[in-house]
Amino acid sequence: MERPRICLCLTGKTLAEDLEILETYRNWIDMVELRVDYLDRDERLHIRKFPQMAGIPCILTIRRKIDGGLYVEGEASRTMLFARGLAFAEQDSRKNFAYVDLEEDFYVPSLQDAALAFGTRIIRSAHDMNGPIEDIPGRLAKMRITGFEIPKIACMPKTLADVTRMFRQAATLEHGQQILCAMGPLGLPTRVLADKMNSYLTFVSPSSVEQLKVIGHIDPLTINKTYAFRSIDKNTNVYGIIGYPLEATDSPAIHNAGYRNHGMDAVYIPIRVETVEEALDFADAVGIKGLSVTVPHKESILPHLVEQSPQVKAIGACNTIVRTEAGWSGYNTDAEGIMEGLKEFLGVKDLSHSRVAIIGAGGAARGVAYAVRQLKGKACIFNRTVAKAKRIADSFGFKWSTLGPESIQQLEKYCDVIIQTTSKGMGASLPATEDNDPLYFYDFKGTEALYDIVYHPEVTPVMHRASLAGCKVSNGYSMLQYQGYRQFKYFTGEDY
Repeated sequence: MERPRICLCLTGKTLAEDLEILETYRNWIDMVELRVDYLDRDERLHIRKFPQMAGIPCILTIRRKIDGGLYVEGEASRTMLFARGLAFAEQDSRKNFAYVDLEEDFYVPSLQDAALAFGTRIIRSAHDMNGPIEDIPGRLAKMRITGFEIPKIACMPKTLADVTRMFRQAATLEHGQQILCAMGPLGLPTRVLADKMNSYLTFVSPSSVEQLKVIGHIDPLTINKTYAFRSIDKNTNVYGIIGYPLEATDSPAIHNAGYRNHGMDAVYIPIRVETVEEALDFADAVGIKGLSVTVPHKESILPHLVEQSPQVKAIGACNTIVRTEAGWSGYNTDAEGIMEGLKEFLGVKDLSHSRVAIIGAGGAARGVAYAVRQLKGKACIFNRTVAKAKRIADSFGFKWSTLGPESIQQLEKYCDVIIQTTSKGMGASLPATEDNDPLYFYDFKGTEALYDIVYHPEVTPVMHRASLAGCKVSNGYSMLQYQGYRQFKYFTGEDY
């Protein structure tokens, strides 16, 4: 089977706007899909000219609203538009639409005959915007009416298990061309790993197109520069990061850059998953060799490990798993990441002269507590659920406290360095509020050093408030880098 193509979805209101978008990304794509349903009504009259104007293979698509598009005028007018786009075919096929997308329930013999007569391939598509499509091989077979169609299935998975089933069913497809993709935030693996899905192409769109971003489209630069899509095939080693909701992560950029620098045939992808069991089943289906583990799975992964490193045992949390012949082995690189990040941020060799406030009591907090202990610091764990704070504190010989206005006095005793480990502030915008700032009740004096392990946004609300008071602040990107470098070593055996 040929390597999958990259198809840019064009959703401009005018053909001129679509051409402008095409020129921006021409070097990063193989073909385009002209979404006529997005065009202004007057512009739709001129779609026949578009293939020649574009100078690149084009798909003619007029997507109905029920299938996720914008077209609402009815099937009669839609049939006429398709006819207008296919009419007056040129002998030079480059001036015609290379493909036309017709849904599985849309059969107009005259359109099909016109397409076949002039070499326009029919993409026969099935969409389910509300759930998965079962029996993919059977559904594809039914759509191959003449044997010349390229059947397409696009559906909305509800869980990662739905995506796993798609990969397993796709692996059984022995011949023929088809297009397969899962939509929404769960579907990214199907788009990046299109070759492993036996998919003819993958769809991309500019990141500014919110309607397509919602259904899971990646932008052309990301799929090329971050994931090196054109180099991925069935032999490519796959790694990734599991978490939920995993709305933003820079780990793919870090790991994939490392693979390229070393000339490795490997790719690292984000995998949004609610349960560890689903994640491991997906890893088995795809053949994943190693995974980064982030919230909320750092502790729930432990029962699934056949081996735990000393750091995992001491911290009680795991952020890295590697496949072995016996099963999954677990490691924790968070501690190393935070140690290196803190030393760089503070310009010190250890924390022997510092009192440290650790905010939060999750898996990340356990890694931070281990790191502070290794750096010879004294600390207090602050958390709303006191029992969780006490468990971590007792493990490392630290103090513990509630997290709220009643803890201000204790916080002032341990405010040389404040390490914020909760997810509060992730993706948040200013101003600081009780909902996005875990220290909303605390007035910074300007003498504190604040390290927030969150790195999206670059400046979190609590960081912004602390910096206004004159504090030295840092986000957690350095921690992400250092722990990622160590993960890279566990995954590949090579130094980053």
